[in-house]
Order: sequence, then C-alpha cells, then structure tokens
Amino acid sequence: MATGLAINRCSISVCRTADVLLNRPTVSVVRNLKFNRRLIGNCSIASAVPYIVAEDEKYGNKQVISLTPRLYDYILSNVREPEILKQLREETAKMRGSQMQVSPDQAQLLAMLVQILGAERCIEVGVYTGYSSLAVALALPESGRLVACERDSNSLEVAQRYYELAGVSHKVIVKHGLAAESLKSLIENGEGSSYDFAFVDADKRMYQDYFELLLQLVRVGGVIVMDNVLWHGRVADPMVNDAKTISIRNFNKKLMNDERVSISMVPIGDGMTICRKR
Repeated sequence: MATGLAINRCSISVCRTADVLLNRPTVSVVRNLKFNRRLIGNCSIASAVPYIVAEDEKYGNKQVISLTPRLYDYILSNVREPEILKQLREETAKMRGSQMQVSPDQAQLLAMLVQILGAERCIEVGVYTGYSSLAVALALPESGRLVACERDSNSLEVAQRYYELAGVSHKVIVKHGLAAESLKSLIENGEGSSYDFAFVDADKRMYQDYFELLLQLVRVGGVIVMDNVLWHGRVADPMVNDAKTISIRNFNKKLMNDERVSISMVPIGDGMTICRKR
C-alpha cells in the first residue's frame, strides 16, 4: 500500500498513495514524520498525518487515528471537567512531578467506568495530588467509599484539601503508607471480593504485586484499571531495558495470558489497561 505527498510552494501534506515518491512503506513514513510544526526555508511542514496503520497487512491496513498536538487540544476541549478538578489540575501543574497527574480525558473515563459499574466501593493505588481520586469520588453516590493509598505526605495534603473543597471528604478513606501493606490489611480485615473498582498509578515495579492483591479485593465483574501500560512508548522499544520498563513490559505480557480477567488496552494518556474480573 502506498503513501503520497501533495506538494505546493509552502506546505507538504501527507496523504494515502505514493511511496513511489518516497520508496518507503506507509508505516515507515508515519514513524519518521514529526508532528511538531517546523520551518524549512520559506516553507513549513505542518503535522498532517491523521492516521497510522499496522505493519502487519493481515490487519487489513486499518487506519488508526494518530494524535497531533492540535487534535489532542481538541479532545481536551471536549472533556467535561468540573471546576474543582480544573483548579486542582492547575495547582498541580506548578508542582514538582506534575507529569504524574492523569490527564482530564483519563479522569473522565475513570469516572464514567465507575458510573457504568454502579460502583460504591473503590480503591486507588497512587493518589499523588488527588486528581483521579477526586474524579472518582465525585462520581460515587453519597454512600460510596474510596480507599485512597498514597505514601507521600506532601502530595496527600493537597489531595485532602481538595476532597474538602469538593465536599467529598466523607467518601474518601485515606491510607498513608505503602500501598501493598494497606491492601494486605484490607484483605486481612475480611474485605475480599467486596470492591467494585480499582485504579493503579503507582510504583511500576510493583504492578504485578498490586494487581494480585486487588484481584483478591475486587468482586467478580468488578474492574481494575492499570495506568502507564505504554510507558511513553518504551515498552515497544527493544533497546530500552531499564527496571521500570522491563517491569511494565513483563506485566503486560502476563496480563495478556491471564484468564482470570478480560482485558482491553486503551491508548489514552500513557496507556491504560481495563481489566474485568471473571
């Protein structure tokens, strides 16, 4: 299948049909094009690749949308973000480690999953400043409860302040300390199979441990969402083999073969895998 170039004096746009010009397969063209706008002489190359295709032609050359900065801005403009979440996001953006905060579109998806499940009992592993946990707490009914596990006291102070401001602090049970120990204590207290939903965005090297503990706590039909499963694309790069990347890569591989859950890996944010306990 070919890719083509439509060329005029001041722009180069990429369209289907013309590796005749580039002598490259479509996916190679897509991989090597920059999405950021740049200038060459008096002409500009703008982000103009609306989709990518899999290298394996057995997938039928299915066109998959590829995010550009402009398209992502459009997605964000279509997120229904409550004002209190916006305030928290903007405050967090000024803090060290702000990239750890989930994106508004991720938080909206988490809240919707909670609503679809009719969840009343939830767990979050890795709270940071509370953006995702606040989104979940806002989606819970008044009788709902969220166990929020976080080891960093400074970021937890911000989260608790916003729980108060949003009027949901009565829904959130904060567990300050190591998440694995908090989850084990819930199991020891006889709370196994009593939770509807869990979200994990914490130490990547502990993902398998968190997952195993949460499988004991979440009911059949309940959902566990694992964040950062694409890890900035590093999981697909065989040349990257640091401890966190290897851990996530191994976790993804094990999860693929885990018959205890149904799974769907979603390319939102840094990648999320939605797991439904069978």
